[in-house]
Amino acid sequence: MDLTYFFFLSSGLFLGWSLGANDVSNIFGAAVGSKMLKFKTAALIASFFIIIGAVYSGAGTTQTLSSLGEVNTIAGSFMVALSAAITVYFMAKTGLTTSTSQAIVGGIIGWNLYAGKSTNLAVLLQIVFGWVVCPFLSAAIAVLLYFFFKRLINKLHIHVLMQHQFLRIGLVLSGAFCTYALGANNIANVMGVFVDSSPFKEVEFGFLHLNAEQVLFFLGGLAISAGIFTYSHKVMATIGKNIIKMSPFIAFIIISSQALVLFLFSSESLRQTLHALCLPAFPLVPVSSTQAVIGAILGIGLMKGGRGINWSITGKIVLGWFTTPLLTLFLCFTCLFFLENVFRQIVFIP
Repeated sequence: MDLTYFFFLSSGLFLGWSLGANDVSNIFGAAVGSKMLKFKTAALIASFFIIIGAVYSGAGTTQTLSSLGEVNTIAGSFMVALSAAITVYFMAKTGLTTSTSQAIVGGIIGWNLYAGKSTNLAVLLQIVFGWVVCPFLSAAIAVLLYFFFKRLINKLHIHVLMQHQFLRIGLVLSGAFCTYALGANNIANVMGVFVDSSPFKEVEFGFLHLNAEQVLFFLGGLAISAGIFTYSHKVMATIGKNIIKMSPFIAFIIISSQALVLFLFSSESLRQTLHALCLPAFPLVPVSSTQAVIGAILGIGLMKGGRGINWSITGKIVLGWFTTPLLTLFLCFTCLFFLENVFRQIVFIP
């Protein structure tokens, strides 16, 4: 296998590392911030399930992202992923969250503009629809879950000590489900632009069988895991403490809401079932886990009157949602110019 490919793939792995450093904090930041889970425990759970979700359920959103713009050279894929990774990294370095989904979409559009190719507007509208709906849907689900579990706890008269144990178990289970859904939904951001140029072949280890695309997703999952262990703790502090004070119960509600939203936008089986029943289904698009968790937090906060919300930090995060795709677009377009004209790489095929 050509080692040059691994050099170009490094930008995708760097983006995976950035996703682990940034987006997983959206899942376990509330649990770690509320002292219900230790950081190392959260990191282990997240790493295992995010790899499983990426490998076995990541194909749907990858197909959607690939149709937004077909990056047709490995050097072009390298720069799209690198531009997105740099943007996400510097956002994470400030301690504020951003969206890898928005970053990679900005990078792909930047490549389309540089290559003189059209962006698939129908797919772009689907993705933007997911971005717009995601925080509102998460907020609504969070409020519904809050009242449902509050009523259930009161009706069953569960002792306070038992509530504490149930919540700890709930945080682990909901966190595992949420990281699975994150891997399924967001592996497209990390490895989607490399699928067409992948040199990998299918692999078999006894009962375990991975096709060429899944091998690529597995490598991306390992990169995400590395990001979780090495750099996510700082961003977890922002999510878990600085936006709104978290009780263990609120942490459980927020993680569960986020998990359901990510699942709705990444489950091929759910989509097929709804179509079979002639019901509307959510598009299989990579959505922002950042938007999902912030939407859930604000939903709960507004339900309680909005007095406990740190609006200053919230405003900075929302600003990041708008600047991330634009910054990545500009960075990708500029770097493609240097990659082609200074380093003499073929960044697109006309």
